[in-house]
Amino acid sequence: MINPKQHRDNLLSRFLVAIQHAGKRLFQIAEGLADTAFGSQNNPFYYLGGLTFFFLIVLVVSGFYLYFFYEANIEGAYASIERLTHEQWYFGGVMRSMHRYVSDAMVLTMVLHMLRRFFNDRYNGGRSFSWITGVPMLWIVMIIGLLGYWLVWDKQAQFIVVRSFEWLDWLPIIAEPVSRNFLTNEDLTNSLFRLVMVTHLGLPLFLLAAVLLHTNRLHKPKIIPPTQLAAGTMLALLILCLVKPALSQAPADLSLAPGFVHLDWFYLAAYPLVIIWPLGVVWALIGGGTLILMSLPWLPPRKPDPVADVDLASCSGCNLCVLDCPYEAIRLVPRSDGHPRYRLEAQVSESKCVSCGICTGSCPLSAPFRHTDRFKSAIEMPQAGVQDLRDKILEAMKGLSAGKRIIIFGCNYGIDVTRLEHAGAVGINLECIGMLPASFIDYALRQGADGVFITGCRMGDCYHRLGNQFLLQRLDGERKPKLSRRVTRERIGFSLAAQADQKKLLSELELFYRSLPSSDAVEDARHMQKGHKSE
Repeated sequence: MINPKQHRDNLLSRFLVAIQHAGKRLFQIAEGLADTAFGSQNNPFYYLGGLTFFFLIVLVVSGFYLYFFYEANIEGAYASIERLTHEQWYFGGVMRSMHRYVSDAMVLTMVLHMLRRFFNDRYNGGRSFSWITGVPMLWIVMIIGLLGYWLVWDKQAQFIVVRSFEWLDWLPIIAEPVSRNFLTNEDLTNSLFRLVMVTHLGLPLFLLAAVLLHTNRLHKPKIIPPTQLAAGTMLALLILCLVKPALSQAPADLSLAPGFVHLDWFYLAAYPLVIIWPLGVVWALIGGGTLILMSLPWLPPRKPDPVADVDLASCSGCNLCVLDCPYEAIRLVPRSDGHPRYRLEAQVSESKCVSCGICTGSCPLSAPFRHTDRFKSAIEMPQAGVQDLRDKILEAMKGLSAGKRIIIFGCNYGIDVTRLEHAGAVGINLECIGMLPASFIDYALRQGADGVFITGCRMGDCYHRLGNQFLLQRLDGERKPKLSRRVTRERIGFSLAAQADQKKLLSELELFYRSLPSSDAVEDARHMQKGHKSE
């Protein structure tokens, strides 16, 4: 008999997977085009979080400049903004426009950042902390924007203020309707404007601190975009400021209905609904949507990710796994076994571990050449240890026919390399390509493979953040544990590709296959070398 709850969970899971698959495909197409235009080093899709933080810094700087010219009172608010916009158009006007367009860009990058994480399934498990701290930050940004429009005190500001308090009055928490305080111009006070201004200035500073909380579980978070990307973005925004400067609408007058107003749809998309829908429905939409967003990491309930297992008898406390963990899930603590030589041991946080296995690739004991019955790394995933990887390589070699023989290593989130198999190539998928120890490449070649081809997520877009970057650095000798110098680099192919890049990857795999000498040619070269030595 089918469990109804399990049936609902399965239906919800399939529904979410279908949405994620479609959204991921669209993002990969857009990211591929951006890679072609800007290169992976400056692809804006890979730095959406960093661009958001960068825009926040620009907002704070431009906002404080505008503050020096702003008059926080009913009579002077609108006039001071107009003077700044028109009399000082060459700088003050540009700063005002920059403040406006950067705020819109910040909302755009935040929403794209959240959508991208959802479509790529990077919001649950050990990543759920970043997700649930990110959703409130979006609403804080919205509140900051609404207060900023209020301070302009034009017809748009009047519309926002009146509709906002009518919306708030629907909640049964305030005895007297607040919207009654905005019936006439005489109802407003200068103290209220000062309170709004102080709140508008203070919340961005609070948001800067919230970013530290949002990223505190990440190793080397991308909170600052590359210099070229930041400069190019600012140049584009500056051109927009000059071509289409931000201007105020007619001054607010509470004695008259605002009539037609132009809305900033980045911040005010919900306000038309406040007019045409019952207020309770709008509250249900906004509140319910927020609760669903906050609950997504647990919808449907999922099994906890396996946690990296530390073999204390082998761990020397070398700190390499700590340096490489993308989520700061590993730390060194005093040893618990009283080892006479080593004073520290690695300890894994269950709540932070995302089961990527990158720590296995960073462990010096993840070497397949050891002669021992107890073949185990000092830290590895319980479901995919180094013994399992060595067995897969040996099994793969048995399935390769004569001719050029290639072992293809891939990850579970890039292209499925088992689909690339043919008579001369066998694929092995890993949780992350970063969990592949460099010594296993040497091992595969010494077991008879003519070449090793490695693929995974696009550079800059590793599902586990830094895995493909770390492996490439190990191959280039820039990161420990390094690839042995005896390995000829020409026998290693390295091409990072997303699922949308399968044709490109097949082409590069074919080129790599053709570039390799056949097994017979390699064997003849070895015999020739031995002959020269004997002479």
